[in-house]
Amino acid sequence: MNIEQVEAQIARAQSWRGTPLGEAGDMSVLERRQYHEALGRTVRPAGVLILLIERQQQLNVVLTQRTAHLYDHAGQISFPGGRQDEGDADIIATALRESAEEIGTDSSQIQIVGTLPHYVTVTAYDITPVVAKSHPQKYVCEAFEVADAFEVPLAHLLDDKNWRRDSFLREGQRREYWAVPFNERYIWGATAGMLRTFREVLLHDLVTT
Repeated sequence: MNIEQVEAQIARAQSWRGTPLGEAGDMSVLERRQYHEALGRTVRPAGVLILLIERQQQLNVVLTQRTAHLYDHAGQISFPGGRQDEGDADIIATALRESAEEIGTDSSQIQIVGTLPHYVTVTAYDITPVVAKSHPQKYVCEAFEVADAFEVPLAHLLDDKNWRRDSFLREGQRREYWAVPFNERYIWGATAGMLRTFREVLLHDLVTT
């Protein structure tokens, strides 16, 4: 899939918003919001950057590995991104700022393609995934939060054979989630859920020419 096809599919996604399972793993976005509301939690807005890099005529998706000492999601794979600050003009500005802070991307070299459906996490963040494209950039990881920045071929994420549904027990209930391992990396949970929605959007009624 090339960047022109990605852009076309993201544009079409404004009228198609995927499946609840694709949006939130084991709950729909609405169910997740209701879950947090019942517990008296405030759901906070956040933005992540799904940055597409073209290398050797293929598109790659930029991901990060969080450092092992963090309180939330230590050691896990994530997108560059974070919660929205008061000074951010909008959620796109949030995603760009967080990416620059976490992995040193140059926002002036990044072009926004569009956004995906919101994803509400178990940690009470309402995440907007922002899809963007850029020429190859040099990643400089913020040492406290980010252990590594790496790229996964988009073709790997589009291939259904690389996906699986895993599960764990929480409070006596089995919870399922998406996982899409890549080499030694175990990509799962919210990151995999958003990537699964991204995959669904890119492949939805795709007509090849």
